[in-house]
Amino acid sequence: MTLKHVAVLMGGFSSERPVSLSSGNACADALEQVGYRVTRVDVRRDVAAVLSELNPDVAFNALHGPFGEDGTIQGILEYLQIPYTHSGVLASALAMNKEKAKKIVEAVGVPVAPARVMNRFDIGNQHPMKPPYVVKPVNEGSSFGVVIVKEDQSHPPQIIGSSEWRYGESVMVERYIHGRELTCAVMGDVALGVCEIIPTGHAFYDYDSKYVPGGSKHECPAKVSPNINQKIQTLALKAHQAIGCRGVSRSDFRYDDRYSENGEIIWLEVNTQPGMTPTSLVPEIAAQAGHSFGELLSWMVEDASCLR
Repeated sequence: MTLKHVAVLMGGFSSERPVSLSSGNACADALEQVGYRVTRVDVRRDVAAVLSELNPDVAFNALHGPFGEDGTIQGILEYLQIPYTHSGVLASALAMNKEKAKKIVEAVGVPVAPARVMNRFDIGNQHPMKPPYVVKPVNEGSSFGVVIVKEDQSHPPQIIGSSEWRYGESVMVERYIHGRELTCAVMGDVALGVCEIIPTGHAFYDYDSKYVPGGSKHECPAKVSPNINQKIQTLALKAHQAIGCRGVSRSDFRYDDRYSENGEIIWLEVNTQPGMTPTSLVPEIAAQAGHSFGELLSWMVEDASCLR
């Protein structure tokens, strides 16, 4: 039984605050059950002062979105010299920037979809590439702001250039990849397994599919050939290492097997702060690999460090 004091950082002020609160509370409950002394920290702008006073042994980062997974909170924790979970400053910043992350993984042989980064106002009424394509914010998570443009659409969606858009000026326009949604968790330097996400009643794996119970069905392990399973695990580990991720990450892929079982596999992104909610994928994949939720979190706490 350990008495290590763990501050679970949750909430924050990004679009993903509700998800982070759900993740953080689930993690805090599980860490308490396996014997850690836990303090739940709803992160505000005074987080540095709060953590200085708490002086925990480890900060368990359950934040999602900007500030929590873009290198910012990681920099604060480095300054305070509090060991923390997940990826460090540089890897977090790189993974959060979809354009830079794609360039890095492509350089080590991970296949990615053709894409270009544009100012959202430059899209106008002309398609920036032949449909179908996807428009997504460069620095957001949880599928916020993702718009799919289908083959039969005569012009880009008006929302992208409107005042309702809340996801920054830079967007990535990326070729739409047909096929199945597959994801692979990495723990340390080991790929844990592959899961298929089947959205129920949604066009793609959007926010509701991710976090609303019943929003998606998880096929875990994924029903793919051993060859495809191994290939995806290899690519996920390669992306994790190329970007410099630490702790636990999750890479998302599209697998187009319409014409051949070997099909096309395309890497979409790496999540350095994957969800840890009751409907989240990493705990489910870890369980299939023989790690209980408590064991997974304990490993993450004991793996925590500075200079990640």
